[in-house]
Amino acid sequence: MMTATDKGQDKQKPAGMGLDSLGDLSGLLNAPEASVSNGGPLMLDMMLIDEDPKQPRKENNPGFRTEILEELAATIRLRGVKTPISVRENPDSPGRYLINHGARRFRASKMAGKSTIPGWIDNNYKRSDQVVENLHREGNTARELADFIGSELAAGKKKAEVAREMGKSAAFVTQHATLLDLPDPIAEAFNFGRVNDVTVINELVMLYKKSPDEISEWLEDESQEITRGSVKLLREFLDDKRQQEDDESLAEQALREARERTGVDDCDINASEEGEGEEAPPTKPKEEDPTRLKKAIIQVQHNGRPARLLLNKRPSATGFAWLKYDDDGEEFEDDLAKVTLVALIEA
Repeated sequence: MMTATDKGQDKQKPAGMGLDSLGDLSGLLNAPEASVSNGGPLMLDMMLIDEDPKQPRKENNPGFRTEILEELAATIRLRGVKTPISVRENPDSPGRYLINHGARRFRASKMAGKSTIPGWIDNNYKRSDQVVENLHREGNTARELADFIGSELAAGKKKAEVAREMGKSAAFVTQHATLLDLPDPIAEAFNFGRVNDVTVINELVMLYKKSPDEISEWLEDESQEITRGSVKLLREFLDDKRQQEDDESLAEQALREARERTGVDDCDINASEEGEGEEAPPTKPKEEDPTRLKKAIIQVQHNGRPARLLLNKRPSATGFAWLKYDDDGEEFEDDLAKVTLVALIEA
């Protein structure tokens, strides 16, 4: 038998699709607009997304450099954002989001002209999450990148096409492709993990083409550290050695031409001295001028990086000069107004 209480409770139950089952309608109406595609990530309006002002990664982080973001933007224009970003609701601005993870993808998408970006809403957030994600992210090794580039080239793709798909420069692709066909001494050092810096490896390859014996001997010393600094010193040593050999060769050529013009050789000179029966006075060694530099190096600063002027390359216009970065050996021409003189030293 149904009691009065039971009847009262029964009347309180919603029937069918009552509005009570929809919950808070104001919450639904005020929720940020986002579309869902086949159960995948939301397509978030980028105008509703803000970067986290307290994120650990600062503006001077190399990952935020314009040229790096442009590379990422190029891949987004080509293929879109393949890894959704993570956002949380902004407690100080209802209807907006703060980025948990994906600030670089967000900035690059703006550069690519995108109005939406795939993302997940995750309000279970702690500030340490951003540090942990970046700290434990491991990228591809140089060998893995080289193998991938090699497989793409073997499939018939051009280097320019591979570079475009990777969002990297053609030089990047060329440098990594070099790893696939290294001279034996350099390949051994690379395979045993003594050197993994692609820039250093390419520098060694260029030096090896000019001085294979010296490079092989240098690499045979397993205690030798292979860094950008040590390779730079090796390059300067080999340059000085070649310059000295060239100077000696020019001196010998000048002496030979002088003998040919005068018709006198060493035997004639010796015979003449013996006939005179007099000893030649000892030659007084020439005193070197302590204020004179045999080979000058002009050290400068350019864009906050150490560099040096290349005095043997002709600039394209007055007020310009060729420079070379000390850290990676890149050579370029720029306005001298952008250069700060640091020191004048002897090589």
